[in-house]
Amino acid sequence: MRPCHLPQLTLAIGLTAVLTACSRSQDANMKNSDIATRLARYTPVKLQADTSALSPAQRKVLPLLVEAAKQMNPIYWREAYGNGDSLLASITDPKVREYVRINFGPWDRIDNFASFVPGVGPRPAGANYYPRDMTRAEFDSAVAGGGAHADSLKSQYTMVRRDESGHLTAIPYHEFFKAHHDSAAACLDEAARLAQDPGFRHYLTLRAQALRTDDYRPSDLAWMDMKTNTLELVIGPIETYEDALFGYKTAHEAFVLIKDKAWSQRLARYSAMLPALQRGLPVPEAYKRETPGSSGDLNAYDVAFVAGQANVGSKTIAINLPNDETVQLEKGTRRLQLKNAMRAKFDKIVMPVAGALIDSAQLGHVSFDAFFEDVMFHEVAHGLGIKHTVNGKGLVRTALKERASALEEGKADILGLYMIRQLNGQGELGQEDIADNYVTFLASLLRSVRFGASDAHGRANIVAFNFLKELGAFTRDAATGRYHVELDRFRAGTDSLARTILTLQGDGDYAGVGALNAKYGTIGAELQGDLDRLQARGIPVDIIYDQ
Repeated sequence: MRPCHLPQLTLAIGLTAVLTACSRSQDANMKNSDIATRLARYTPVKLQADTSALSPAQRKVLPLLVEAAKQMNPIYWREAYGNGDSLLASITDPKVREYVRINFGPWDRIDNFASFVPGVGPRPAGANYYPRDMTRAEFDSAVAGGGAHADSLKSQYTMVRRDESGHLTAIPYHEFFKAHHDSAAACLDEAARLAQDPGFRHYLTLRAQALRTDDYRPSDLAWMDMKTNTLELVIGPIETYEDALFGYKTAHEAFVLIKDKAWSQRLARYSAMLPALQRGLPVPEAYKRETPGSSGDLNAYDVAFVAGQANVGSKTIAINLPNDETVQLEKGTRRLQLKNAMRAKFDKIVMPVAGALIDSAQLGHVSFDAFFEDVMFHEVAHGLGIKHTVNGKGLVRTALKERASALEEGKADILGLYMIRQLNGQGELGQEDIADNYVTFLASLLRSVRFGASDAHGRANIVAFNFLKELGAFTRDAATGRYHVELDRFRAGTDSLARTILTLQGDGDYAGVGALNAKYGTIGAELQGDLDRLQARGIPVDIIYDQ
C-alpha cells in the first residue's frame, strides 16, 4: 500500500505580507494600481479552529486529513486552468502571482472572469475539462446516440480529451489524476487506522476507495451515517460550478473541519421538520410531490483547512451535501455551518456593507444571529423542492445543464427565508423579529452580488435582487442611496420568486431559466454605482484564508 508522505506541516501560510507588500510591477502590460485594486477586494483572515477538545489520537489524525486535502490543490489547478506551474513561472510580479494563486488561474472570479494576465485570452466556458478546440455542437453530436460512450463523456468524474484519431474520449478521474488520488487515499487509509470514531473510520476507508475507483456513493452513504465524530472531512470531486459549458463535471476540493458540539446541539432538531415544510411550499402539488429525507443532520463547525475549489475566489460559509440525488432522497443531506468563516464575513463585510447601504432606521435589524439563520436555512432548503422533473425530462440537474447550479442556489436562498418564516410562526425560533432576517438578507444580497455573474451564488443573488426590486420588496432613497425593506412586499416577493424557481426546476425548463437570467441577471447602473461606493470605502468583497 502506498504510504502517506507527511511533511512537517505548517498550518499558517502567510498571505498578509504578500497582500500588503509594495513592489514595482515587472509585467509591462499590468498596471501596479490595477492588481493592487484587485488584491484589495480581499481581506486576509487568520484561519483558527479550536482544537482544545481533540484527543491525542485525533491530533494525530488531523495532519493526515490536511495532507490528503492538499492533494486537491494540484488537481483543481488542472481542472480550472491547466499547467499552473508554467503560468506562475511566466509571471515576474509577485502581486500578480499571488492573485493568480487566489483565483487558481489568470481570470478574476469576482470580476466575471476578466483576464488580468496579458495574453491568456478569455476563460473557456468548460474550463479545462474539455479540449480547448471542442465546440458545443461537437460534444452534442458525440453524445446524441446515447450508450456507454455518451454516458462516459457526460460523467461527473471524467476529463474529456481527444484520442489518436481526434475523436472525443473520456478519461476517468482516478486515472487522469492517479498520482494525487493515490496519495490522498493513502493518507485517508492511515487516518482511518488511527481514528477512534467507528463511523468516521468507515467513511475514511470508503472515501479512500472512492478516490481509487470514482465510485463515491458508498462513501456518501457512510458520510450520512456519521453522527458522533468531532473531526470532519469533505474531500473529492463534488460541485459542478466550474463547468460553465454543460455543468456536468465536478471539481476537486476539501474541507477539514472540527465540530462545535455546543452550537450543533442548538441546530439538531430542524432536519426532522423538512417533510412538513415541503408540504407547505407555495407551489402546486406536482412540484412538491417528493418527500425529502429527514435523517440528515445540521451541525456547526470551525474550518481548520481548505483546498481546491473550497479555497478559490469567494469562500464558502456553509455546506449542503451530498449532491447525489439518490442519497438525498434516501437519507437527506448533511448541513455544515462553518461558524468561524461565517463570523469573519459578517464582521468584515456584512456589517460594513449594511452601514453604507441600509436605511439607518433598519440597521438595528442586521445581526449575526439572523445572518447565521439565513445561511443555515439556505443549506437546509436545498433539501426542499424536487430532484426529478414533473414531465419526464429526468433529473433537474441534467435537464437544466450549466444553468442548474445558480438556480438551485437561488432556490435555497428564497426557501431558506420561507423556512424561517414558517418556523418563526410556529414559535420554533423564540421571539425573533422576522424583520431581522429580511433586512439582514438584503444586506447580504448587497454583499454577494459583488461576486459577479461568473459565480453561481453571485448570479443567483443578482437575479433575486432585481426580481425583488421589481416587486417593490425594498425601496431606495435617491438622496442617501440607502435601501429600506418593505416587510409585506418582501414576503410576497420571496413567495413569488420561490414559485418561479420551483416551477422552472420541476419543468426542467432550460430556456425559461435562460430567460429569467437574461431579464434579471445583470447589475444595473444604479446598483453598480452603489457597489462602487463600497469599493471606494475600501470594504472588501470577500476573505482569503491565512492558513
